Amino acid sequence: MEKNWYDKSYRLLLIIPAVLLLFSVVYLYNFNNENGDIINKDVSLTGGTTITVIDGDVELDSLEEYLEERFEDINVRGISDIRTGKMQGFFVETGAEPAEIESALEEFLGYGLNSDNSSIEFSGASLSSGFYQQLRIAVLFAFLFMAIVVFVVFRSAVPSLAVILSAFADIVMTLMVVNVLGMRLSSAGIIAFLMLIGYSVDTDILLTTRVLKKKNISINSRIYDALKTGFTMTLTSMVAVAIALIVIFNFSDALRQIFSVLLIGLGFDLLNTWFANASILKWYAERKER
Repeated sequence: MEKNWYDKSYRLLLIIPAVLLLFSVVYLYNFNNENGDIINKDVSLTGGTTITVIDGDVELDSLEEYLEERFEDINVRGISDIRTGKMQGFFVETGAEPAEIESALEEFLGYGLNSDNSSIEFSGASLSSGFYQQLRIAVLFAFLFMAIVVFVVFRSAVPSLAVILSAFADIVMTLMVVNVLGMRLSSAGIIAFLMLIGYSVDTDILLTTRVLKKKNISINSRIYDALKTGFTMTLTSMVAVAIALIVIFNFSDALRQIFSVLLIGLGFDLLNTWFANASILKWYAERKER
């Protein structure tokens, strides 16, 4: 019954990822028109000031509210001890000049900031913008070379395009969710998308290899065989990433971004690999065998 249902309805499974991909592309197009880019960038990619203060007694909500009244773009996060979970300090990110944000912080805290209780980092807009452009080019070239390798390995248009489309859908859908959540991506977040390309292609290549190379069993059996291995791989990675995300959530903004992007992307990879790619490969293999 399960095989008969799948044989009759597997094309319908393409509708879900197709609609979601279309929605994601439209959303990112509108987002780019409104914001000038397809992502929200933090100060490491736009230029600005980051001040880290060693003071675990500050009420962060009050501080953020105070600073938002004076500056347009403010991000305040606490720094906690990884063993005890107790807050050790906080950092503030803003596009304002160091002297401006430092003065506002001193006014709120009631004491002066110096090298003993704080540190200040400032990056210029041109330098940050250049770094961001290099990261974008790195992601583009990684995707391009991945596509070339896939075509060389399978030497067939339909299976190769299915793998590439699945990886593209993972990235686009993840970008959409990241923007909906209001995440401001840093360089670490961009690097996470580089990692996601590898994770995305992994299960797709496994599925494509099993379906096209194995000839002694039915197509459904080949897909099911790949499904058991692929699901185990992806779910294991998702559990590991989720645990790491929970553990370091308040300790490292960079790691939190990396694990968040990977967790979202791996979830979409399950959908795009086993609904979209598997359906395309089943249709292709059946036509080829006829």
